[in-house]
Amino acid sequence: MNRNRNKLVAFAGLVIAVVVLVVAMVGGGSLTTQSTTPAPGSTAASPGVTNPAATSPAVANPSTLPTINASQLPKEARQTLALIAKGGPYPYDRDGVNFGNFEGLLPKKSGGFYKEYTVPTPGESDRGARRIIVGKDSAKYYTPDHYESFVFIVEGK
Repeated sequence: MNRNRNKLVAFAGLVIAVVVLVVAMVGGGSLTTQSTTPAPGSTAASPGVTNPAATSPAVANPSTLPTINASQLPKEARQTLALIAKGGPYPYDRDGVNFGNFEGLLPKKSGGFYKEYTVPTPGESDRGARRIIVGKDSAKYYTPDHYESFVFIVEGK
């Protein structure tokens, strides 16, 4: 009898977990909210970071990283996104080169999967620390601190 009860409790826990996952995937609201420091130069009152399970209209977040709406990125990052969308021209020779993901913070992929693009930093005399990384799956990530941390970019928002 006790064994059947344990099976029933385990099954009920599994059903609850699946329901929670489905609700999160279909946009039934954020189950948890992660916060992060707003990107340097951002004018957003809130950093716009949400549950990693949230998806963009075009590309689902393939990572466990928090998300940020493209509209809440610094102006320079939005300009870089526009350049990427139209295929350039890019202001820096290193824009569009392979990004190796040596830090291992993005989803593990084969070499050549990711490309990096510079997000200019006002007041910097060189490329600065900000980048947008784009995967072959069209997923885009923003790093304000030269690969120390990343957020997934939700485009169209």
